[in-house]
Amino acid sequence: MAEWITETDGVRLDKYLSDVSGLSRTRIQQLAKDGLIMVNGKPAKASLKLEEGDLIETEIPEDEPVKFEPENIPLDILYEDSDIIVINKPKGMVVHPAPGNMTGTLVNALLYHCTDLSGINGVIRPGIVHRIDKDTTGCIVACKNDAAHTAIAKQLEDKTCHREYRAIVMGNIAHEEGLVDAPIGRDRKDRQKMTVTETNSREARTRFKVLERFRGATYCEFMLETGRTHQIRVHMKYIGHPVMGDEKYGKKCSLMDTQGQVLHAHRLTLVHPRTGEEMTFEAPLPEYFENLLTILRKGNG
Repeated sequence: MAEWITETDGVRLDKYLSDVSGLSRTRIQQLAKDGLIMVNGKPAKASLKLEEGDLIETEIPEDEPVKFEPENIPLDILYEDSDIIVINKPKGMVVHPAPGNMTGTLVNALLYHCTDLSGINGVIRPGIVHRIDKDTTGCIVACKNDAAHTAIAKQLEDKTCHREYRAIVMGNIAHEEGLVDAPIGRDRKDRQKMTVTETNSREARTRFKVLERFRGATYCEFMLETGRTHQIRVHMKYIGHPVMGDEKYGKKCSLMDTQGQVLHAHRLTLVHPRTGEEMTFEAPLPEYFENLLTILRKGNG
């Protein structure tokens, strides 16, 4: 049992405890949900505003060791050196293990392929500095050491690491290019989804440019100015043009045999963490995407 006596007023419990204990706020919020944090002898919510002199007591269970096995899964490697590896991720591959997807992930494949991966994100996400969704294809970078991880993470935070996507969306977008500037937060009715909301949200900006128009669909390029969960998918639904095949935010596409959204991480530009060289990587459009473009172009004829 660990305990602290607060020395300030008006600070949220999770923030205060994170500062004094070194635990993440997410971990503290889970401990509070599990009833393991007491303030003045009573179970407390993570959002509780503390008063000077409050007694905080908490039990911190030891983490059970988690070990994920390397798996000999073929990788489409766009670039690799001793610091980073850039992968063209296929459709249907989850980036890191999670309940329901403990094997067959990009992390399992990287553990087999690489002798070293950065440990900043812990044993569940070794080397992973950013993610793309299971059914989104294309460029993703992983880091082989903590120095590279820290450098790439800072570029993502400072928006000097550029990510460009391609997608086919439903309907015809009225403008040739534009900016969707709308905050994104967790959907209160469905915790598995994100939504545009002013409540408990973070700023989100997505630039788009129309590449080609079809009957009932538009082929677009997207540039992320922020990196929120499901950002392009949520913003496109918000403006009335959900990504084709996106059953979570739109509907299934009858023109495809594959499942999931028609969304591809086409280009990634970053500064190499060791050499300082600006590098750009491109992942060609996957076969399913090209096939859908062919079908839509025939429909225009």
